[in-house]
Amino acid sequence: RWFTHFYVVSMLWNGFLLIWLFQAEFLGGSLPSWIQQVHYAFGRGSQSEDTGNEHFSALLVLLLLWLHSCRRLAECLWTSVFSSGVIHIVQYCFGLGYYLAVGSTVLCQVPTNIRNGKELSVQIQWYHIVGVVMYIWASLRQHRCLVILANLRKSKSGKVVSLSHSVPFGDWFETVSCPHYFAELLIYVSMAITLGFHNVTWWCVVMYVLFNQALAAVLCHEFYQKNFSSYPKHRKAFIPYVF
Repeated sequence: RWFTHFYVVSMLWNGFLLIWLFQAEFLGGSLPSWIQQVHYAFGRGSQSEDTGNEHFSALLVLLLLWLHSCRRLAECLWTSVFSSGVIHIVQYCFGLGYYLAVGSTVLCQVPTNIRNGKELSVQIQWYHIVGVVMYIWASLRQHRCLVILANLRKSKSGKVVSLSHSVPFGDWFETVSCPHYFAELLIYVSMAITLGFHNVTWWCVVMYVLFNQALAAVLCHEFYQKNFSSYPKHRKAFIPYVF
């Protein structure tokens, strides 16, 4: 339940970044001076023109990231049923820092100049459409898996009747122990696609999410196998049929 704090911070912070970038892109404004200083520190300020569709791609990814935070916050508040488990203070602080940094990372992928005058319809590329479609699909699958997990602790009327762990079935749970973690990876991959495939910095973020979610999935998978003797042996931990 402490993850709720992460999504509150992410929703507020990335919402502010989204507004700033929107103003710079469409209203002729400029990014805050501190953002421009970060750009210069990483060599981005030397670019005088928008190469390709970097501004629009970053705006779209920042929007997707903000929507993801809003959905996860809503699920934490009204869908998920949490046990009495706790989180380590180091992990808690790191999580807060991560959600502050990830939005800033998106913003630092674009030059500091304002929009170049292209119309919105001209800026939309095929990889934007592919990325957004994949994002929506992965988000729906993740939500479905979280609903299945929550229903394990609820009665048919929706009342919480237990906080104990049970074996989930249905949807992607038939092939993998932690499909919601796998869907999280797919969401970040969809953002990499939306940025046009070539953004090395964001692929580093994807790699972090891969290892982070894979580790959590393996620990959960081992927990299921240890505590439930009849746990399906054909299930993988993280990626269906693979790992």
